[in-house]
Amino acid sequence: MSAGGGAGGTAGASVVLFTADLRLRDHPPLRAALGRGRTVVPLFVRDDAVTAAGFAAPNRLAFLADCLRDLDAGLRERGGRLVVRSGDVVEQVCAVAAEADAGEVHLASDHSGYAHAREERLRRALEADGRRLRVHDAVVTVVPPGRLTPGGGGRDHFAVFTPYFRRWEKERPREPLAAPHTVQVPAEVRSEELPSRPSPGELSPGLPEGGETAGRRRLAGWLRGGLDQYEAEHDALGDDATSRLSPYLHFGAVSATEAVHRARQRGGAGAEAFVRQLAWRDFHHQVLAARPSAARADYRTRNDRWRTGPAVEREVAAWRAGRTGYPLVDAAMRQLAYEGWMHNRGRLLVASFLAKTLYADWRIGARHFLELLVDGDLANNQMNWQWAAGTGTDTRPNRVLNPVVQGRRFDPDGTYVRRWVPELAGLTGSRVHEPWRLPAGERARYDYPEPIVDLADGADRFRHARGLE
Repeated sequence: MSAGGGAGGTAGASVVLFTADLRLRDHPPLRAALGRGRTVVPLFVRDDAVTAAGFAAPNRLAFLADCLRDLDAGLRERGGRLVVRSGDVVEQVCAVAAEADAGEVHLASDHSGYAHAREERLRRALEADGRRLRVHDAVVTVVPPGRLTPGGGGRDHFAVFTPYFRRWEKERPREPLAAPHTVQVPAEVRSEELPSRPSPGELSPGLPEGGETAGRRRLAGWLRGGLDQYEAEHDALGDDATSRLSPYLHFGAVSATEAVHRARQRGGAGAEAFVRQLAWRDFHHQVLAARPSAARADYRTRNDRWRTGPAVEREVAAWRAGRTGYPLVDAAMRQLAYEGWMHNRGRLLVASFLAKTLYADWRIGARHFLELLVDGDLANNQMNWQWAAGTGTDTRPNRVLNPVVQGRRFDPDGTYVRRWVPELAGLTGSRVHEPWRLPAGERARYDYPEPIVDLADGADRFRHARGLE
């Protein structure tokens, strides 16, 4: 834990600023604040800067509202309450600290460029008031981004996952913390009403319920009934054999550290594969922490000159709508629209299709994902898109995922496609992945578009653009 300066006292109240850690269990800032003061103000600020930057998408606002409502309920069960404010985060934190006469503010470290700037602004403002900022590591991630660095050469982060993971899996995460028994909040600190969900018409119809209670229920069910098969089945699109914990991890309703501990306690190949995915999450955070510009710019430039103009705009529109003529691509995009979530294998496929087969700028796809994904995490979304586009950390940057081959491999009986592309429900087996090969008379019975691009033509165009031929 690192701490800012300041002369604030430790016997009075403390403020805990919740950000991407909306839970009571395994919450080091809350535990530290309760140990240092008689009263604590659990605070969440609806940050104007986040809204202005376009990150307040309806699906995430709905999930956030669920998380805050659940957090408030948990605090009230313990004698406390959640204090909600809106506006500039630094101004609101300083105002609440003054109202509570708090000597300290506790905050979980975060690692985007904005989070770093927020932390520095907050530290300076609190110090000017004679108060102290205490920043706690290993709350959002399992291993703090700056802890593991390559030896020699002055490199500040790992750029390849495998050597990072070798170091990561040797780390021993801290023990998860229990939820507090009681939380006493100063009565004089006012709060706004909890935010409500956006209207249903703005949301994906199949959006999951947010909050720590729902997240812990999902984690417990996953550990009992899904973890053991995860290593063998996690890529099986039709089986839906992933944990679906990513939204709860993104909002901090479930602790990644606790998930690692509990998976390792159960053990087995499934647990090892699941923990590896959590390590990928940490890997992307440490990349973005070291290179904040990778949220917008190529991590490794390939000097791409992405296609522009009406033709690619029409193709991108078909991609967004799930009407590309490639059933597996369309199924994944329709799942995204309906649930605000997509299977990870689907994410890799549709990203490769946009960036490499259509040769459209990866930022277009990353932005569309952030408009819909309830787990729209800047580090993981942007770095996964860059991986798929070949501008990120992929050691094979020019690989192109073929949607037909991917369908035969990961959805061999067409279950996933028929679930999300009901126009093709009458097709059986692998035929569902190539409807354009049906006889003309049979093909006419299905209200499904012809492919918007020939896969071979798209691959040739990509190789030429990258100077591979």
